[in-house]
Amino acid sequence: MKAISLLGSTGSIGTQTLDIVRQYPNQFQVVGLAAGRNIEMLAQQIREFQPAIAAISEVDKLSELQAAIADVDPQPILLAGEQGVIEVARYCEAEVVVTGIVGCAGLLPTIAAIEAGKDIALANKETLIAGGPVVLPLVHKHGVKLLPADSEHSAIFQCLQGVPAGGLRRILLTASGGAFRDWPVEKLSKVTVADALKHPNWSMGRKITVDSATLMNKGLEVIEAHWLFGVDYDQIDIVIHPQSIIHSLIELQDTSVLAQLGWPDMRLPLLYALSWPERIYTNWQPLDLVKVGQMTFRAPDHQKYPCMQLAYAAGQAGGCMPAVLNAANEQAVALFLEERIQFLDIPRLIEQACDRYLVHNRSTPTLEDIIGADQWARQEVVTASQTLKLLMIKG
Repeated sequence: MKAISLLGSTGSIGTQTLDIVRQYPNQFQVVGLAAGRNIEMLAQQIREFQPAIAAISEVDKLSELQAAIADVDPQPILLAGEQGVIEVARYCEAEVVVTGIVGCAGLLPTIAAIEAGKDIALANKETLIAGGPVVLPLVHKHGVKLLPADSEHSAIFQCLQGVPAGGLRRILLTASGGAFRDWPVEKLSKVTVADALKHPNWSMGRKITVDSATLMNKGLEVIEAHWLFGVDYDQIDIVIHPQSIIHSLIELQDTSVLAQLGWPDMRLPLLYALSWPERIYTNWQPLDLVKVGQMTFRAPDHQKYPCMQLAYAAGQAGGCMPAVLNAANEQAVALFLEERIQFLDIPRLIEQACDRYLVHNRSTPTLEDIIGADQWARQEVVTASQTLKLLMIKG
């Protein structure tokens, strides 16, 4: 039985991971849970899965959590704040840590887990996007496994099984196209938050759904793929695949192309990351190609999706620039979800932050450099958004 610590247990990745544990109680055991602010759901999870340790990231909610599980026996160790999440990540009994925390908040807990010798089921792409120059050396130093748990990188990882060293020529990341794949560019100036949250294929959290609408999620995945699979940026392409049946492909040196297919269901990559190198039988609905009927592909529209090119440029710049890109995007998306900026302001604010940081970029950053760049970019976007608002009022 594999012991799991789960970070972000009340989010979409977390709840789907717990679905897997629920279905395979003889294969997996939850020993640690960490959540953001959803006390009611975390309390229910503690009751059901009886972890040895649990944490809530908001310190002022600890007493509320304690009260909610006062009658639970045995009581888990209860912690709060960032340090509490870190303690769950490196809890001694855990063998693998599922990183389902959204955004750069997952970076320090993931590093703590790696330093504690835990294998990582990586669902938090920002860990590598912002922290790749620091995280990868730690993975090698501590000899842990970094197993992709999102659909695209899991697909690539699955296709690479058995491919000899040097056999990979190119990676093709598939993208659904998000909420606006069939919208004309001219209509994007009138996008509402409700529009951006209507993903046609996947059920995900609010932030990643907006990232899918801007296609920044795919740009971030390009940077993640660079770190995970050791390929240059000019070897990673993006293709729009509206049906989301092919989750990504690899092209080999002899031009053979391998693909991983399945229904749009995050449980499959999560299960593979948890069970690798084994394949566990499931009773889930098998893929029916006749039911699928057809699969179509098209090139992404760079005018509609400027975030993709921003991500490639940040990745190629290296150093702290991917951290700046990621943090600027997180802050801009948060402002959009709060209806404080327009949808098209997201790429504008990201580009401005990246341009302003370029002169400060360091080619070999430390963890402190990355954290500093992250904080700088967030404040830069907030300040720039206030300037935008003033210009709109004057206009």
